[in-house]
Amino acid sequence: MTTDTPTRIQIAGTAGTAPYEVLVGRQLLGELPGLIGAAAQRVAVLHPEALAETGEAIRQDLADQGYEAIAIQLPNAEEAKTAEVAAYCWKALGQTGFTRTDVIVGVGGGATTDIAGFVAATWLRGVRWIAVPTTVLGMVDAAVGGKTGINTAEGKNLVGAFHPPAGVLCDLAALDSLPVNDYVSGLAEIIKAGFIADPEILELIERDPAAARTPTGPHTAELIERSIRVKAEVVSSDLKESGLREILNYGHTLAHAIEKNERYNWRHGAAVSVGMVFAAELGRLAGRLDDATADRHRTVLEAVGLPLTYRGDQWPRLLETMKVDKKSRGDLLRFIVLDGLAKPSVLEGPDPAVLLAAYGEISA
Repeated sequence: MTTDTPTRIQIAGTAGTAPYEVLVGRQLLGELPGLIGAAAQRVAVLHPEALAETGEAIRQDLADQGYEAIAIQLPNAEEAKTAEVAAYCWKALGQTGFTRTDVIVGVGGGATTDIAGFVAATWLRGVRWIAVPTTVLGMVDAAVGGKTGINTAEGKNLVGAFHPPAGVLCDLAALDSLPVNDYVSGLAEIIKAGFIADPEILELIERDPAAARTPTGPHTAELIERSIRVKAEVVSSDLKESGLREILNYGHTLAHAIEKNERYNWRHGAAVSVGMVFAAELGRLAGRLDDATADRHRTVLEAVGLPLTYRGDQWPRLLETMKVDKKSRGDLLRFIVLDGLAKPSVLEGPDPAVLLAAYGEISA
């Protein structure tokens, strides 16, 4: 489905932020200088250790085009999202003489773009940045929408800022070498977009689940583009999660608690998969969601190889973690549930017995 011409998805500017584009295609790095612009003198390329060669190649290419380009290597995955790593980046920017007209480029998965965006948001109270996500998860979720953040001992993404990028380059060629488990993990966010807004996504996956598990599948580009469009529509109308944007957290309240409980050794998509099954059971038990749609969660997630259960004895710990989740209001827990396919809504302060019963349905 991909062509030589990239697909351009517009993200509208809100709350005083500038609009930007998400490009989806192949061989997109030639677009980078245009996004950086002529006003920038320095560019910092933030990349994880696993992408050292890619980061250096981008740095060298930018240097060849006249920029003062530096590469800042970060730890892999969630280990990058700490205050210590942010401070390391700030030091590198300070030593380089980074000014407000200079640009940060984040190359990597969702954790890398999260920390790159956070560093950009906090350096000199905000400099421009560009996301170059290299995973499915990074393309459809983390790099789009302007939410940046780091983790603390108390939970995931509790420290952060809303700081949209100047552009996002989703080069599908980066997915060709992605390990299968990482690729499948990203499918959880795509499936989430199907349940909350675009059922065609679910139908594409259900037609050929095996093909959906690989970047060489016939619908890879369409699945990623559809997911980005779902998020684009939501964040264009609600940048700072004051209303509609909450629906993007479907499955995430329990997922973030699981990730913290596993010390971030679980892949985000695996945790979101379990979280969506839990949310479906919660919606069913609350009288919101029909049986067929609730059951469909299990069949589509299982078909692509995502997990459906978690350890039953961990409920008390998970419940305590969820109480400090960003979506809570005071002592009230809030969950996104479905009133039907593509009909997300908020369930606030559910009965503890209903919560426990829903968890019982996903307990291993």
